[in-house]
Parts: sequence; structure tokens; C-alpha cells
Amino acid sequence: MTLKNDAFPSSAAFDLISDSLSSSDAERKEAIQKGKAVLGFTLKNKEGKEDSWYIDLKDTGKVSKDVPKKVDVTLSLSDDDFGKLVSGKANAQKLFMSGKLKVKGAVTKATAVEPIFKKVQSKAKL
Repeated sequence: MTLKNDAFPSSAAFDLISDSLSSSDAERKEAIQKGKAVLGFTLKNKEGKEDSWYIDLKDTGKVSKDVPKKVDVTLSLSDDDFGKLVSGKANAQKLFMSGKLKVKGAVTKATAVEPIFKKVQSKAKL
């Protein structure tokens, strides 16, 4: 089952992240150990529509569209900026400082996703 939403081209990254987390138990356990958070991502496309995805780095080490019971931090940004962030062409801190990335919840937990983005950067043709 794909997590990609065709109206959000960069959402293909969630499939890459999911594949990365499910590639080995050791990698998933390491991501959970380092992450210790449930991250939500709300993307807005060029038409102004929004959609959300969740990465559970607290318990399951899985990516889903289902809203978990508790989300530690939600990152909201444009589909375009998310694609740049995952592919390493944009810096989260710069996006945040310029108002292009909004963070709700435990801001310090937002960095939990960085190691995962790094693992999929080479595959992310966004």
C-alpha cells in the first residue's frame, strides 16, 4: 500500500521513509531509540489543499495516514518545501526561521526525523 497522494508530489518520500524503516528490525529499533516521538506532517499543495502523514518513532517505527493517539510534534509546510527538506536541498532551521515551516508541540522532538531523512536523501528525487 502506497502512502503517496498524487496531489502532493513530495509525499512519495513517505513511501521511501516507510521502506527505510521496514528494511530491517535493527534499523527500525535504532530509529525508535533515537527518535522517541510521534511526528505529524501536514503538507499544503499548490491548490491550497492539505493532507497529513505520521511517523511513529516512539512505538512501532512505522509511517501511516492514520492519526495516532498522541502526536508529539506536528510540522506544517508546503509540499514543495517538504520535498526540498527530504532531499537535502533545504534546511529545516532556515525554513522555520523564514516562517515556511510551522512546528506545533515539542519543538525539540522535530529533530528526530533528521537521521531518517538522511537515509532516504539519495533516493529522494523530489
